[in-house]
Amino acid sequence: MLSGSELKHFVSGRSLYRVLQPWWDVFSHHLSIMMLMVAAVGGTLQIAQYKILCVPCQLSSDHGCTPPLDLGTANSSSASYTSTGIPLLTGIINDLDLQQYSYIDAVCYEKQLHWFAKFFPYLVLSQTLIFILVSNFWFKYPSTSSRLVHFVSILHKCCDSPWTTRALSETVAEQSSQRSSLGKYSVLKSSSSMDGDVRPSNLVGIDPISILDKKEGEQAKAIFEKVKKFKIHVEEKDIIYRLYMNQILAKLMLFFIIMAYIPYVTTCISFDLDCVVDIQAFTGYQRYRCVHSLATIFKMLASFYVVLVIIYGLMCFYSFWWMLRRSLKQYSFESVREGSSYSDIPDLKNDFAFILHLLDQYDPLFSRRFSVFLSEVSENKLKQINLNYIWTVEKLTQKLTRNIQDKVELQLLLLSGIPDAVFELKELEVLKLELIPDARFLLKVTQLVNLKEIWLNHTIATVDLPALSFLSENIKILRLRCTDMDKAPQWIFSLINLRELYLNLPPESNAGFINGLAKLKNLKVLFLKNSIPCIPQVIPCSLSSLQNLSVNNEGTRLTELNNLRMMVKLTCLKLVNCDLERIPHSVFSLTDLREIDLEGNNLKTIEEVISFQHLQRLCTIKLWHNNIAYIPMHIGALESLEQLYLSHNNIDTIPPQLFLCSKLYLLDLSHNSLTFIPDEIHYLKKLQYFAVTNNNVSSLPDGLFQCRMLRSLLLGNNSLSVLPPRVSELVNLVELELIGNQLETLPVELEGCLSLRSSGLIVEDCLFSSLPSAMKENWLRSEKEQV
Repeated sequence: MLSGSELKHFVSGRSLYRVLQPWWDVFSHHLSIMMLMVAAVGGTLQIAQYKILCVPCQLSSDHGCTPPLDLGTANSSSASYTSTGIPLLTGIINDLDLQQYSYIDAVCYEKQLHWFAKFFPYLVLSQTLIFILVSNFWFKYPSTSSRLVHFVSILHKCCDSPWTTRALSETVAEQSSQRSSLGKYSVLKSSSSMDGDVRPSNLVGIDPISILDKKEGEQAKAIFEKVKKFKIHVEEKDIIYRLYMNQILAKLMLFFIIMAYIPYVTTCISFDLDCVVDIQAFTGYQRYRCVHSLATIFKMLASFYVVLVIIYGLMCFYSFWWMLRRSLKQYSFESVREGSSYSDIPDLKNDFAFILHLLDQYDPLFSRRFSVFLSEVSENKLKQINLNYIWTVEKLTQKLTRNIQDKVELQLLLLSGIPDAVFELKELEVLKLELIPDARFLLKVTQLVNLKEIWLNHTIATVDLPALSFLSENIKILRLRCTDMDKAPQWIFSLINLRELYLNLPPESNAGFINGLAKLKNLKVLFLKNSIPCIPQVIPCSLSSLQNLSVNNEGTRLTELNNLRMMVKLTCLKLVNCDLERIPHSVFSLTDLREIDLEGNNLKTIEEVISFQHLQRLCTIKLWHNNIAYIPMHIGALESLEQLYLSHNNIDTIPPQLFLCSKLYLLDLSHNSLTFIPDEIHYLKKLQYFAVTNNNVSSLPDGLFQCRMLRSLLLGNNSLSVLPPRVSELVNLVELELIGNQLETLPVELEGCLSLRSSGLIVEDCLFSSLPSAMKENWLRSEKEQV
């Protein structure tokens, strides 16, 4: 097995691809080296002694070629004899000289010697080189070599990174902690088993990732980015797989070609040769007896070469079977997911999968180490480390603010997670998380004893199992906004003490998520922004304690509202942007209703308003941003009415009967088509806020100035040419808007509005300048005294 540090020498030379060569490729490579040695030995012998040796011969009685014993009388005198008279042969004597022998040897070598005996070393060399080139072509082909070099480079960094070891060590620690925490939190786990985003917590030991320094964290972060880009690039194609398969087929084809002729031509290598050279006129001989001195060793080398080729072919057959026995274009990390906490490691395909299959043949541990950088969970943990380096307790303390409810609030935007230092801010009451991809509530959240409200805006939040128990007891308000229902947190339905829930969901939200509301028995306030055809049945049937229901349907028509009759404890009902054309009759059964808001619908008439007289507690009606053309006269029957919002409609007349609602203290008629205000307005003795901005009112009735409790009078963007001096009678007036009218001067009687200051007077600068200097100085002095 090769350790991560030993991968460093792979950055150069052929050893760069060593981890991608399975054992059969390594073995085949060694066979190729042995073949080259056969070619080298044969070539060396042939260069050292490449000729054959020939002697003249005569045709024997059996038609064979035998050397002559007597070569003519010219040489008989020089022969020796034994004592019995028999000639003593001391050698074959002929008339050939050395040059003639060389000529005959060369001619017989070219004409009579078998071609395989002549070219055997070169043939072995060429065939072996073809094997080597084919086997290593995928390492040199540009489209594949760039991917392989990139992969090995990343693999080296993955194995050499301290994050790999510490991430795998953390897996062992978490598995131990899970086993130890099963008994302690078994009840809670059984009640939340369906919540896929509730995680077991690391309860024992020291977090192994906490000791990773900043530099190592940045290096690991860079590796994650490289792995992501490599995955996207390599998974698109299967060029490496196809090229490797073609290499195997090419080697098999070459194997069959070699085995088709090499065994046969090996038998053609002969030691003895008969050679016919037509030079009898010069030498007196036509036939010659030759010997090939390298025949025996060539035959041995050829036989050995055949054995090597057969073994090489078996390796090719095995690799071909390995390629076909299963799909190598799919790679599963199932065993790694089961044995670690990184259950999100994705399966791979195409060339990425094939490379990892090859890597497994070398050492499966490398794939396990590499998988650490394929896991989003692992990446998020690394980001958490870097996050903790940046967001310290001191820095987070500086971001604490107080909201309009005077609560200590912390807003985190566009972070990778929740910094651990957040859980040390014990004074925190409201936590806002926005655009955070992995917000994890650890067991440390139990330190936030004052935390009561959480905002999750486009944030994927998970909760450790022990932390969920704390949140379910302490969190009273939750605001959730998301665009992907698959990532919506299910654990929010375990917050049994939740009082207010604000849901902003996408149009395709499934009913299963909404049905989870049935578990929130203590819910008092529910805001639902969605596109639904009807009120979900779970709301009236299961949320019996609900008092405030707000539905923003984003322009989608809400057709079915009969089930609202069941919600008898409702005190506030808001049906906004529901495309309603009439006031729903079901609301008239809500006897405890105090406020109804039908903003942004398509109401043209509100004749049904007479039925509101049966709702004795109803005090606020908001019908703004509709298409209401008139106010019905019987609106005066609503004796308990205190606030009426009718702005942004098409109303052109105010019926005097409206002023029979003597308890009315807020009346908003801005952005309509009014031309006058009835004098009967003086009946509204409790009126404190009156708005008619953006109308066509040209004069003010005297009755308006009898509303002595008036504090806000908004008359901007009308057609007023004169502000009556009686305005001084409005001694409680603190806000007066007159901008956008046809006024040329302001009455000096404004000084009689004892509560009015320059900041509350909204007029053009030229009109303000026309006021007496003493009045402006008095206002300025009063403002300074208040400060």
